[in-house]
Amino acid sequence: MPSVAGEQTTGVVTCIVPWNSPMLLTTMKLAAALAAGNTVVIKPSEFASASLIAFAALFEKAGFPPGVVNVVTGYGNEVGEVLTTHPLVRRIAFTGGDAGGRAVATAAAQSFKRISLELGGKSPNIVFADANQNAAVKGVVSGIFAATGQTCMAGSRLLVHASIHDEFVRKLIDFVSSARLGDPTDGATNIGPVSNRPQLDRVMRYIDIALNEGAKCVTGGRRGSGPACGEGLFVEPTIFTGVKNTMRIAREEVFGPVLTVIPFETDDEAVAIANDTPYGLAAALWTTSIERAIKLPKRLEAGTVWVNAYRVVSYRGPSGGVKGSGIGRENGIEAIKEYLELRSVFINGNPDVPNPFVMG
Repeated sequence: MPSVAGEQTTGVVTCIVPWNSPMLLTTMKLAAALAAGNTVVIKPSEFASASLIAFAALFEKAGFPPGVVNVVTGYGNEVGEVLTTHPLVRRIAFTGGDAGGRAVATAAAQSFKRISLELGGKSPNIVFADANQNAAVKGVVSGIFAATGQTCMAGSRLLVHASIHDEFVRKLIDFVSSARLGDPTDGATNIGPVSNRPQLDRVMRYIDIALNEGAKCVTGGRRGSGPACGEGLFVEPTIFTGVKNTMRIAREEVFGPVLTVIPFETDDEAVAIANDTPYGLAAALWTTSIERAIKLPKRLEAGTVWVNAYRVVSYRGPSGGVKGSGIGRENGIEAIKEYLELRSVFINGNPDVPNPFVMG
């Protein structure tokens, strides 16, 4: 009996996106879901809904049939709960924090909805003794201070070989000290404000936690001030040394411009520290050793690993996490498969044998 395999659309997809990078995170989900033939309901954060409402209006202008792309606003405990439990929703794509991810997974499990979760990270940025230090300094700064540290893939743990630790930290402080805080729409600004008051309070609380744990703040650690900051929600780019990987500041996601520095002696120790985290979203290593560049990414528990780079993304390259950083992948052909159901079809060409049993 011949058999064929086919794929069918999942159905109605709910996309839940956070307040950081709402357009980017939505389009990553939307492109794959629409390419697979599904209809989509987008639920943006209550802190960042306007851009997605304007974005959704463009689909009508582009000629999409009504109801293919929809935006529903509101609070997570109201709208989000309905969109994750509604019987017509077959697939949920969520980006956000751990607590929200667990709530979505629990709700989806009640009716066995398919899910993908892109959650938090405590990503290691590993600098070896043979690295190009000037390039690594720029990569570390980009990894943690871009978007004011408010990205899931932020390189919030800096692992530096002990032999270059002090020198590298000095270079890092010198570079960061030149950063300009201010209006993010001003081209001269390097670091903008934290997105909302609850997040500001969270960042400042973690700075206090780090100090109480015994970490040493070598730069930053305060609210941003000065004419460019005004009364805005600014936090100075902050770096802690003397950090142990067991400290809360090294294990819990701050989601702000706060970097912890941890020394290591050997490659094995660097890998052990890097993997000693509940998360597994991203990692990077800086080295001029080809052998290390080829071998170490295979040992790092992360969905994305960069070598001599950070925060490089491509619509062709699948992205996502392992462990507490999530389930599933976005971007690339793998993402489209996430929004399809595989179906096997068996065709009986002999009506005289109604139920043939064929193996192989």
